[in-house]
Amino acid sequence: MSGGREGATVLAVDDLRDYLDVYEHRLGDRYDVRTAAGGERALEAVSADVEVVLLDRDMPDVSGDEVLERIREAGYDCRVAMVTANEPDEDVVGLGYDAYVQKPVSGEELTGVVERLLALSAYADAVEAFHEACERRAGGENGAAERVRELRERVDDIADGFDERDYRVVFRDLR
Repeated sequence: MSGGREGATVLAVDDLRDYLDVYEHRLGDRYDVRTAAGGERALEAVSADVEVVLLDRDMPDVSGDEVLERIREAGYDCRVAMVTANEPDEDVVGLGYDAYVQKPVSGEELTGVVERLLALSAYADAVEAFHEACERRAGGENGAAERVRELRERVDDIADGFDERDYRVVFRDLR
């Protein structure tokens, strides 16, 4: 799946330092990894430049569910993966996360989920740009037809590796 980019900012949130160390070790060579020990620190650390949040669900101070709710309420444009030891159950429906990963998680799985979430963001951005270019083409703007072709190829390239779950996340965003 293409679309992810090296150097993206990832915020890893967990109340256990060992997990934060693993995130830094596994992802630090590819991404700008920031860590927050607990929900309260996560709310202080999240900012507009954070592209992916790896969020523990079960934390003693502020739960991951509440952190996620506050991130969404604040309007941050980031992807959120719940990374937790808990089995997903019916209470997770409607929380607004983009991926749910169960601990323990391998380095390969961790990198994969970050890549997937970055690709979802890139896809949503490309679809938005494609629609804007279509409007310009319809208005007769010079060069817009070529831009539409380029963006259609970009959208298709990113979507090549998507599955049904990915499309559900993207179309939730585009509503």
